[in-house]
Amino acid sequence: MNRREFGIFSLIAIGGAVGGGMVINKFYEPKSHLRPPGGVENFESLCIKCGQCVQVCPYHSINLLGFDDGINLATAYIDPNKRGCYLCDLFPCILACPSGALDHNTNSIKDIKMGVAIIKDIDRCYANKKISKSDVSSLLERKTYNQREYDAKQIIEDNIDKTCSLCVSSCLVDNAINFIKINDKNIVNISPNCVGCGVCQEVCFANVIEILPNKSYKDIYGD
Repeated sequence: MNRREFGIFSLIAIGGAVGGGMVINKFYEPKSHLRPPGGVENFESLCIKCGQCVQVCPYHSINLLGFDDGINLATAYIDPNKRGCYLCDLFPCILACPSGALDHNTNSIKDIKMGVAIIKDIDRCYANKKISKSDVSSLLERKTYNQREYDAKQIIEDNIDKTCSLCVSSCLVDNAINFIKINDKNIVNISPNCVGCGVCQEVCFANVIEILPNKSYKDIYGD
């Protein structure tokens, strides 16, 4: 291949890449993922997919997205159906992030804005029913690799044979989720303190709670 042929080939390759990018942007609809604490607004463009946050998370909460997530491939995310964020002291994931995708100015829980919880099917809630061991068997079968994970699992075990309060018992944020009484029944209530960490969704075996990433309390519930 001579210089002229190489130049033509390069122009074709560049044109193909630009055209492919335009097609992807037109038809690809990016999913909204729950990002680690401290995730900035332009997280996707700043995350360098190094996986350091994954390595340092003591709860094994953070993973990297797969091929089915297109341009978000290998960026860090949390799946609260598997494991929420337990808002560790010192936020090791943030300290480990070298790119600024996780804001190093995040110093306390009050700085966290991951999303907000919603109640999607209150009729299925166990707030007025007792938990059996079989109800939480999938949660109890998960392996624990350190004391922190064991302590989180112990909260689940302690709720067996009691009226369910797993979401309230497991929440790390004061009064982010609580019960209110309506017609003598406990109803799960999300407060403005919710930071969207996903722990309530993780432990809700009845699949009543869902975290909406990148949303604020005001976005969903108003003033």
